[in-house]
Amino acid sequence: MKLQTICERYAAFRKTLGERFEVNGRQLKAFCRAMAPNIDIADVSAEKVNTFLVGKGPLTTSWYVRHNALLGFYRYAISRGLVATSPLPLADTLSLLIPFVAQQVHKQVDQISVIDVSPDGVRLFLRHLEESRKCTVATRNQRLAAIHSLARFVGLHSPEHIEWCGQLRAIPPKRAPRPTITYLEKSEMDALLSAPDQSTDQGRRDHALLLFLYNTGARADEAAQVKILDLLLAHSSRDHSLVQVRGKGNKLRRCPLWPQTVVELSSLIANRPSSDHVFLNRCGQPITRFGIHSMVERYTQRTLAGMPSLAIKQVSPHTIRHTTATHLLRAGVDINTIRAWLGHVSLNTTNVYAEVDLEMKAKALATCEIRGAVPPKPWKENVALMQFLRSL
Repeated sequence: MKLQTICERYAAFRKTLGERFEVNGRQLKAFCRAMAPNIDIADVSAEKVNTFLVGKGPLTTSWYVRHNALLGFYRYAISRGLVATSPLPLADTLSLLIPFVAQQVHKQVDQISVIDVSPDGVRLFLRHLEESRKCTVATRNQRLAAIHSLARFVGLHSPEHIEWCGQLRAIPPKRAPRPTITYLEKSEMDALLSAPDQSTDQGRRDHALLLFLYNTGARADEAAQVKILDLLLAHSSRDHSLVQVRGKGNKLRRCPLWPQTVVELSSLIANRPSSDHVFLNRCGQPITRFGIHSMVERYTQRTLAGMPSLAIKQVSPHTIRHTTATHLLRAGVDINTIRAWLGHVSLNTTNVYAEVDLEMKAKALATCEIRGAVPPKPWKENVALMQFLRSL
């Protein structure tokens, strides 16, 4: 969809809420003018957004004003399924950090300077994340990495702040315990797949979506962005059906589809234009990753009565992704094939599934199990020894 059209819809939406939208409206108009005429929102890259934010002058608080306007716009676009991810740099971290710093130095957000974000202030912010917002150590380290990236950016574009940059980048991350990966056993996954009521349109869509997630191991936002033209369905039994998935960094990968998945998807996309998204919500709009997450949680709750083991597991779309990888590994699929299947860049990321599968660990343990020791026979019952002694 065209960027200009979405900006107009967003402005109309904010005005219906009775909000004053003059400042952010001017920034959005400037953003549209800075982009190419009639550009599609999917073609707006992070480099173009960063060029607009920095502008032609020195780093000033106008960066935050522009960033704040685009932050609300992209949150609206993501919630409507119009774009998969935000190209804004450090979006969530800055939306928390800048108001916190402004409160600490007793200034308005449009009056703070770069040096107001002091190392001590950043340490207070990180403590605030853990103590007040109840963030985990992993989230705290993720926010710190974004601040390090911001400091490096400022140091590159403003040499007089190199010392400040070094002080911020010297703040170390905390050691975080390695999280355990949750996956579903085959019986649990089968129970989840049978939860939707396939006598209704929504139930058939939900079943197809759950089956698609299990088949491809796709992330929630990847599944939400799949269009009908991305499906390469076979026309004969000799051909293989595929889906083209757009992953992180706009990297494309192809995943094979099971015959059952092809049947479910074929009925779902029948008589629809190829430019449509495969999975739509009840309003006929593209489903979002939030909608997929809610759908998985809903059917997990419905399955608890017949599958109590799910009560101790936090089931999400990413859990199904872990399940796909674990089951492929159990089936004897090569680890490098699983890496390409899931769209991992590094093989180290995929190797973690070999560590968490309890069934494979049990089989490995059985191969080196110590057998019960056979007690030695008394020497008088050793036939060969007795014959030797008699021959003397």
